[in-house]
Amino acid sequence: MTKLIKSLKQRRFFIIAFISLASGLTGSPVFAEESKGVALKVLGVAQDAGYPQLNCYQPHCMPGWGDFHKRRLATSLAVIDKAVRQKFLFEATPDIKQQLYVLNQYAADAQYPLAGIVLTHAHIGHYTGLMHLGREAAGTETIPVYVMPRMEKFLRNNGPWSQLMSLNNIVLKTLKSNHVTELTKQLKIIPLLVPHRDEYSETVGYKIIGPHKTALFIPDIDKWQKWGVNIKALLTTVDYAFIDGTFYSANELPSRNMLEIPHPFVSESLQFFENLSSRQKKKIFFIHFNHSNPLLWDWNKAGKAAIGKVQQAGFNVATEGMVIDL
Repeated sequence: MTKLIKSLKQRRFFIIAFISLASGLTGSPVFAEESKGVALKVLGVAQDAGYPQLNCYQPHCMPGWGDFHKRRLATSLAVIDKAVRQKFLFEATPDIKQQLYVLNQYAADAQYPLAGIVLTHAHIGHYTGLMHLGREAAGTETIPVYVMPRMEKFLRNNGPWSQLMSLNNIVLKTLKSNHVTELTKQLKIIPLLVPHRDEYSETVGYKIIGPHKTALFIPDIDKWQKWGVNIKALLTTVDYAFIDGTFYSANELPSRNMLEIPHPFVSESLQFFENLSSRQKKKIFFIHFNHSNPLLWDWNKAGKAAIGKVQQAGFNVATEGMVIDL
């Protein structure tokens, strides 16, 4: 019996060691059953409309129509607190069904119920997934949805979103700019107002503060220079930064007036942040890619070249499924 117990203990040791090694190789931490940590998982990296986009039959979109594995979901993050067995979704995208399915595979609903949804603003890729919580779909009960004041007013005063509240599918939780909100004892958020096209609501990014590390999430902003916050100084206060990489360059959409859809081009951001130390650069992960952005096309020559240029400059490109430890 003693030999059997010893053998089982040795086997368990080697299994844990193998899992730890695999985690180190992939960059995605694997948590043991008894882990009390917090994990952030990337559920989508594309711009509001995903990839490929409606009516896009140009050569850069066709691979996505023909190959399901080349499609990309709208930008969203999930944060899982394993100590209290709760998970939170950042953004309610049009792809929320697929994203919650993926999240369920990582942190099963039965063990880690959805404890809240955190929204940045009222553009279609960031809140319209709320429709799937309603009477015609999941019919959820009192899911907390964290919003800024103008966003709250927009949802309360416009259908079909107002019905979600009248039927108690969701409960709005109002945030305040630059103020800490505690989601759990070891998970906090701070909303940061950013300049963007605020037709229906204000726009915010978030500091997501875990027990050990902090992530910055700014999927949309007009230009870094228009922000009253020094983004370079802000980077020194976080460990990771998922920032707006919507367009790679100014010539991506020749049929559109780019002044009407301002974002910091990735090419601009590479120059804007080029004097940062290598340590600060490694914190940055570009995210929220338009269908025209080659950073989405990791299967072809143009995409690999663009990704390589970003990485060679010392920065990172966010990928769906990546996990970091907070």
